[in-house]
Amino acid sequence: MHRTFTYDAILASSQRAAWRIEDVIPDGAALDFKRPFLPEPLARTSAAPGLAENERLALNHVRAHEYLSMFGLVEEFILPFILDHVRADLRLDDDRIRALLQFAGEEAKHIQLFRRFHQAFARDFGTDCAMIGPSEAISAKVLSHHPLGVALFILQLEWMTQAHYLGSIRDDADLDPLMKSLLRHHWMEEAQHARLDTLMVEAMAERLSANEIAQAFGDYVSIIRFMDDGLAAQAGLNLGALEDACGLRLGESERAALQAQQHQSSRWTFLGSGMAHPRFQATLAHIAPAARAQLDEISSLFH
Repeated sequence: MHRTFTYDAILASSQRAAWRIEDVIPDGAALDFKRPFLPEPLARTSAAPGLAENERLALNHVRAHEYLSMFGLVEEFILPFILDHVRADLRLDDDRIRALLQFAGEEAKHIQLFRRFHQAFARDFGTDCAMIGPSEAISAKVLSHHPLGVALFILQLEWMTQAHYLGSIRDDADLDPLMKSLLRHHWMEEAQHARLDTLMVEAMAERLSANEIAQAFGDYVSIIRFMDDGLAAQAGLNLGALEDACGLRLGESERAALQAQQHQSSRWTFLGSGMAHPRFQATLAHIAPAARAQLDEISSLFH
């Protein structure tokens, strides 16, 4: 199924789907904090132990801030990775170069979009929501791995975005309309990026030996573990924001239970759901059948 993608068709689709930040989140746009921002399958706040209903809603808002801030963080290493990939092949197929450069431009636009969301969120939520970082250090760590390992992680993220929007965001009528529109527009462009990433991963793998691909898959797993450590730390930061927002003071055992539950939720949202995507699995099976066989064992930790 991955072979149905072509650079010229992806470029044409990207041009049709183009949108402006100002049309998605205009100056002064306000989020409705009486409504959830993330669907329950991604936030898992209804099962959060020991919280009242208003506290679960506040946690949903904190998780939504995490959700888009994490996208902004990963796109800060996706952008230079794509530009480096394009720079090496500037004399090759014009459609390919134009499609990848448009990909890079759209990722830069998404970073700006998420910063504008953060400004609107911070203005009205009233409590600081800290994020792991600094982003430069996270980007440097991820980009220090084998390029194919990085490309596999990016591919997982792109298909993950598709699964989130189509599987739980699109048909959730309870979500704040501004947040839902933002996620829809993000999905529209990421749908093309997932296809471009598929072609990029296959082209990179064609130049490598089986041993090099195995090394790259090992680096992909290392990136997963690194990001999982970050999600564990982020779960703690989220609970700090929740306590400040709601005037809570969680006991040690209460906090440990809630942090474990929310960390597992984040593991599924940001890692497991991407590993489980059939398109990602098909690409991995195509370039490295042995690695595909290992994926199920690894992904079982992230449900």
